Amino acid sequence: MLDSGARELLCRGRPVPVSPKVFELLEMLVEHRPEAVAKQAIHDRLWPHSFVSDSSLARLAAEARAALTDDARKPRYLRTVFGFGYAFCAETVEEVARPRPGMTCRVSIGTRDIPLATGENVLGRSERAAVSVPSSKASRRHARIVVEERRAVLEDLASKNGTFLRGELVGAPTPLADGDEISIGEVVMTFRSSGGIGSTETASRHRTATGPRGRG
Repeated sequence: MLDSGARELLCRGRPVPVSPKVFELLEMLVEHRPEAVAKQAIHDRLWPHSFVSDSSLARLAAEARAALTDDARKPRYLRTVFGFGYAFCAETVEEVARPRPGMTCRVSIGTRDIPLATGENVLGRSERAAVSVPSSKASRRHARIVVEERRAVLEDLASKNGTFLRGELVGAPTPLADGDEISIGEVVMTFRSSGGIGSTETASRHRTATGPRGRG
């Protein structure tokens, strides 16, 4: 199980130790499944402000396979697309947990109210984004709001045009308060929370099935 809210990889209910970069790699590949993800796209997300060689990504993929007890020659989970990148090839089932009573978060864009789940909520132009931002200045994965146990945090995801909170450029993960205004391009949205920040369940988890989606 890949638990994006708790940021854990679990096997039979027990945590499997992985580095933050390995988790981010698995999270990205699962998000784009079954499509293959180009090496450059992975570099841009995992190392947005640094130059790293392809060997660093290859080592990261090897670490991910070791954590999954996967075999590069007969992959069940992580498939190498030679000369291009990587793909997650196992069947998955996505589970979205509901917030416990007494805690709700949402963002308002004009007349739209968009509820936020516990864990990561991506803001951007991607079809998979929790909050769709109708702006040409928005990146596919522009920013995210992470709803944690006792707070909600806004983070820019190395977007091209930046994310603004209360009129200030977001340079680091920043806690949100009820009524805060978030700006992406010309789109202004308002963060709302009610019932207080309390305990919540994990929002997004991906269970992998026993069989592979395809052959490597």
